[in-house]
Amino acid sequence: MTRTLILHYFSIAMSPITHISLFIFWISFILNALNAWSNDLQPLVLTTGSVNGGIDIYGRKWGPDEKYLDTKDSITTKSTYQDPSLVSDIPYMTGRIFISEASYKFPVKSDKRYWLRLHFYPSGADTNFNPADSYFSVDANGLTLLKNFSVSITCEALSQAYLVREYSLAPLNSETLTVVFKPSDKHAGAFAFVNGIEVIPMPDLFDSAILVGSSDQLDIKSLTSQTMYRLNVGGQYIPPTNDSALTRDWYDDLPYVTGASLGTTHYASKNVKIQYQDMPEYVAPAEVYSSSRSMGVSESVTQAFNLTWEFQVDSNFTYLLRLHFCDYHYSQPNQLVFSIFINNQTAEPTADVIGWTGGKAVPTYKDYVTYVKDGSGDQRLLLAMHPSDATKPEFLDALLNGVEIFKLSDTAGNLAGSNPQPSPMLIKAEEEAKSFEKPKDSNVKVLSGAAGGATAFGIVAAICIAFNQRRKRIPGTESQTSSWLPIYGNSHTTGTKSSISGKSTASSHLSAAAQSLCRDFSLIEIKQATKRFDESNVIGVGGFGKVYKGVIDKGTKVAIKRSNPSSEQGVNEFLTEIEMLSKLRHKHLVSLIGFCEEDNEMCLVYDYMARGTLREHIIKTKQPLSWKQRLEICIGAARGLHYLHTGARYTIIHRDVKTTNILLDENWVAKVSDFGLSKTGPNMNNGHVSTVVKGSFGYLDPEYFRRQQLTEKSDIYSFGVVLFEVLCARPALNASLPKEQVSLADWALHCKRKGTLEDIIDPHIKQKINPECLKKFADTAEKCLADDGLERPSMGDVLWNLEFSLQLQENKEGSSHSSENDTSDESLRNRNLAMHYSNLGIGSEHGSVSDESTETNAIFSQIANPKGR
Repeated sequence: MTRTLILHYFSIAMSPITHISLFIFWISFILNALNAWSNDLQPLVLTTGSVNGGIDIYGRKWGPDEKYLDTKDSITTKSTYQDPSLVSDIPYMTGRIFISEASYKFPVKSDKRYWLRLHFYPSGADTNFNPADSYFSVDANGLTLLKNFSVSITCEALSQAYLVREYSLAPLNSETLTVVFKPSDKHAGAFAFVNGIEVIPMPDLFDSAILVGSSDQLDIKSLTSQTMYRLNVGGQYIPPTNDSALTRDWYDDLPYVTGASLGTTHYASKNVKIQYQDMPEYVAPAEVYSSSRSMGVSESVTQAFNLTWEFQVDSNFTYLLRLHFCDYHYSQPNQLVFSIFINNQTAEPTADVIGWTGGKAVPTYKDYVTYVKDGSGDQRLLLAMHPSDATKPEFLDALLNGVEIFKLSDTAGNLAGSNPQPSPMLIKAEEEAKSFEKPKDSNVKVLSGAAGGATAFGIVAAICIAFNQRRKRIPGTESQTSSWLPIYGNSHTTGTKSSISGKSTASSHLSAAAQSLCRDFSLIEIKQATKRFDESNVIGVGGFGKVYKGVIDKGTKVAIKRSNPSSEQGVNEFLTEIEMLSKLRHKHLVSLIGFCEEDNEMCLVYDYMARGTLREHIIKTKQPLSWKQRLEICIGAARGLHYLHTGARYTIIHRDVKTTNILLDENWVAKVSDFGLSKTGPNMNNGHVSTVVKGSFGYLDPEYFRRQQLTEKSDIYSFGVVLFEVLCARPALNASLPKEQVSLADWALHCKRKGTLEDIIDPHIKQKINPECLKKFADTAEKCLADDGLERPSMGDVLWNLEFSLQLQENKEGSSHSSENDTSDESLRNRNLAMHYSNLGIGSEHGSVSDESTETNAIFSQIANPKGR
């Protein structure tokens, strides 16, 4: 038709009027055609209850929903409280409530697939409707998506502030998508609500999949599915703006890694370009294929365990697992071959990524289908990998770059599962939160009304997340939080002094939870413990003030940190330390016993660390630590930092990692201390927080200093300095040395790259380090000090490499056969298992498992060596 119009145009006598008329007609025709084409693919992104819509944090424009609403019987709402974890006020701060059946009608193409995303935020709104009374169903053109669904219960059980439900709708054979919201008839006063709706055209992502346990293939083209998990394995959160036009979220996989070891993560170098070849780029962004998790480099280690992920799912449904692979390290077939297991069944006996793709850095994916039956303990999905020696590959390892899990609709067109049940631990935590003693001070009462509920929710959420090993899958949790906030909303509130009571009101800004979990000492008790702050009891001095040795309760030794009124670290740091440590309990974090704030005095009371700081034992000491002791101390400190980065509800960045903030107890167990400068809740959409630079020179991340953008990788840099300090036994800064040697970080990197690192190693240990151990340790420290934060390893990777360094050292010292030095597969497996549980969040049932827990090792022995495969 276009060609005919063009010929017709040139065949006409070209009078000016005719020319202009035809030109206008031609332009109009092209614009109409383009408009028709764009309408075919135009996504609908709607915020409900809003008159004008708005723009979210990603820059996506959300329109009003009223145009598509097929009912007038609805109530618009506006939330009165914005949870700190909300990524954006749009679409969550407005909504629409339905007290009777209501529907939306959206224009669609009958032969296309669509994403349907429903956003829910069960907050207190400017209405009399209680979110706890909301039970409803959602249907889409006869497909049951949700049934008797309670957003409130689901958020509580999953410790999420809000929910996103994503569905992939198969072609509907209709030009209209009708989404029906229907309040439940099983609950008095039930109502339905929704805050945001997206209808996004999508390509044909699905074809057929291998049926696990069978040689058959299942055709999934015509099935509707619900997205359960979408993970960037080994990498970080990928926001919708970094995805294709499908605007998907990709989350960190670490919360789902379980079993005997976390494995190790890898990142493609900058000069590696992902070669999609025949695979469409919209399948997954290049960032997914540029990171991966593997088992490690040592065959004795990789053979001892399975790399395993565990997911909670609804029973009596079939699930599609899409596994994404891209090998950017090896280049030949049969170099890396491994087996894939799904719910203890072999899905792929000999997976060979290079064999599948034919080349390096070429991505691919494999689809597998499995059915999860209804039985005790069956509401979970296990994905495991193990090296295969069936084809005698060159290396024994396994890798994975990404995983997506979709629940498939059953034969009745149903995707609805039951509401999750809060765990017994969560219920117990809630009861404890409710039983917090009400503060007597009126100021505290006011604050409790405004923030106490959020604080209690924060504790419950952290416990629930740790217990279930699943972080919130919405931006706003751990390392994907949406905004930088003081710990649970209270830690950086400026206090004022009260001249009436003599008691500082700074403590009134503490959450009820913190006050409940910490002991409030009187100033008389503090003075008695320290003999009225006798100078003979001073055991250290820091930025906050002096630290005194003290005795409380007729014999209990404590360390008491007393604020210096002239110190720059004042009320903010005092509150941060209390809020932070009151909620964190970990073997490798210093425990806060209590605080005192009275008569202009601010004191913090900690467990007494008998052996002082790490620095005291490596620099100018008469009894230097052995190399093995130093390794074990570094491993302990790494465990504490790894827990801060991944184990609590929010990612916690210490911001002042150094050898004087790593303390040692009487058993030489390392504990990280001093949280006065810590930050919580990184915005992984931006990957950083813009903040005033704080820290200690010599340990300060230069990228953070230059850009004033803080990430958890800033702690990694500081810890890299600690590692070199431990190795070389010299301060991070030494102004008495030549200019090029003043900074330990710069000088150590220079020597490492020139091959002269051994020249600056502490002479006391130089001849006692296994060369392989030294190489692994130095490589790890060097990677920590990478100038680009993105190139630095995670603390989990650092921890794994230090554990491996210790194993290499112990192999050299293998003459000892004590259990402490046992390097057998079983011993290594037990150590890795203990490491894994030491990183669980507060309140975890396994949080107190020690390294020597034989009971735990017995329980999980089959994870390392599964039977019947």
